[in-house]
Amino acid sequence: MRAKLILPFLILYLFCHLLSVQGHEVDIVNAGSDKNVASSQVYEVTSEGAWCWFADPRALHYENEKGTINKTYVGYIDIHGNIKAMQYDFKKKRQDEVLIRSYFQPDDHNNPTFLVLPDERIMIFYSRHTDEPCFYYRISRLPGDITTLGEEKVIKTKDNTTYPSPFILSDDPEHIYLCWRGIGWHPTIAKLSLPDQNDQVAVEWGPYQIVQSTGARPYAKYMSNGKDKIYFAYTTGHPDNENPNFLYFNYIDIHSLQLKDVKGNTLSTIADGTFKVNKTDDYARQYPSTLIDNPSARDWVWQVASDENDNPVIAMVRISSDKNSHDYYYAKWNGHEWKKTFLANAGGHFHQTPNSEKCYSAGMTIDPANTNHVYCSLPVEGKQGKVYEIVKFILNEVGEVVSTEAVTQDSQQNNVRPYIIPGSEDSPLRLTWMFGNYYDWIVSSRYPQGYCTGIACDFKGFPDAKKKKNLVTEKNFKFNPKKAFTLEQTVTLDAAHYQGTLLQLGDLEYYLDGKTMKPEVRYKGKVYTSSNILGTSDCWKTTSRSTGGKWYTPQKYESFKLKWEYNKGVLCVYINGLLDQKIEIK
Repeated sequence: MRAKLILPFLILYLFCHLLSVQGHEVDIVNAGSDKNVASSQVYEVTSEGAWCWFADPRALHYENEKGTINKTYVGYIDIHGNIKAMQYDFKKKRQDEVLIRSYFQPDDHNNPTFLVLPDERIMIFYSRHTDEPCFYYRISRLPGDITTLGEEKVIKTKDNTTYPSPFILSDDPEHIYLCWRGIGWHPTIAKLSLPDQNDQVAVEWGPYQIVQSTGARPYAKYMSNGKDKIYFAYTTGHPDNENPNFLYFNYIDIHSLQLKDVKGNTLSTIADGTFKVNKTDDYARQYPSTLIDNPSARDWVWQVASDENDNPVIAMVRISSDKNSHDYYYAKWNGHEWKKTFLANAGGHFHQTPNSEKCYSAGMTIDPANTNHVYCSLPVEGKQGKVYEIVKFILNEVGEVVSTEAVTQDSQQNNVRPYIIPGSEDSPLRLTWMFGNYYDWIVSSRYPQGYCTGIACDFKGFPDAKKKKNLVTEKNFKFNPKKAFTLEQTVTLDAAHYQGTLLQLGDLEYYLDGKTMKPEVRYKGKVYTSSNILGTSDCWKTTSRSTGGKWYTPQKYESFKLKWEYNKGVLCVYINGLLDQKIEIK
């Protein structure tokens, strides 16, 4: 009798233990049960970085058929306004953290997104958070290698932009389809040319507003089938302002450039005008195949994916009217209707600021290679108290949860906004997420700490070289193009005289332009100018919390760590550990 009473409690204890979270470099419970989960441990990508969940792909894996490229790119932005990416090279067994852009609006909505061009070069998009009418981009000079980024370029738009989501589709390989929040704060699309010989792109169709909602700011998530369709799910508006907040699904046919519902019915020709959505009973009766969910709650969307039959699958959350309770759902189109499965209650907002952004769930992601696997960030009671941990849900083909697995446990800080990297199904690096404290999405005088988070993943990474080869000091050292060297030093700067030669190695000079604040490598009459200024966006810490489009005076460095690595005609320049320039010295 006693054994019968004890057994249920024992099972409950083991289940709770399964969902408790682990700190860094610890075993994941049951992670080896699925070949798509490559790692059994938790590792840091970067100690300073964050992302939102509407600009994607924020990370990407690419392998080519020739076997010459096997790399993963993970992008993020830190509180100093540095847009960065970690490149993992699985052939050379090394990783490099690249400075894409310094001195940017310090806002986690501004994470970069990645696109592989037909010539295998990597194109990186980024933009400010809805307060500037343009996109920025940089393109790698070499295929697959973002350590060789070219100069920053700009795509000008009429309306302010945010959340760039780029696609190249096999039925139209000569164009880039770029989706974002733009015209009227609504889902927007344009068709761009491929980069020309100067890496310039042109807008050849659009931009066009795709839909018109009764809500002020619909939030959209995009994905493509890689061939001829761009799927997207979007809300009536921001859940803070819309109660209820419906969730819709449409797709764009790139052959006809028409908007269609999930059953293939044509809703509009995009260039002829927007399709109007509403959250009334009349709208639901007239356009039932455009609705994923029309609840009495506040919906928000986290991801769009498609299963092996090209049926759309949605990660979504329902938020209560008072915004204090968030429920995760998995929605799958079965050919006739949306089958919605409740996964778990996610508590309330995840972050440390009590009365701000109460609709910020901790986050969820679908594995695009196996859409029956969903990763959710949930509040779990562990050794450190209640902390948000990553938990994997496995569903069967009819959408029922069959098991759960803890990915993190007993963590000291929250683990949030998980993301499975597209194209990574054969890679050891698959799952990434944010960890740490989070106070606000932008740095300001109100919340100067902003998003002081890092990025973690399930892959150990590659070890640094134990011995630094050819390490020299500046004293009495002169550059010889035939000899490899590594030089590391701390450079002290004078804010009042922020210019001049910072390093001189014979004919090789490191110079700071006082007008542009950009460093230059100079060698025998040639000047190699950085795309990035030598400064930060810490100036935002003294300004009001807003997205007003202002560029404040850059914060100058009092000092920074400079590292030069030279070998076989290639000079790599690192600023505070970030690769800023990779130069072929001629």
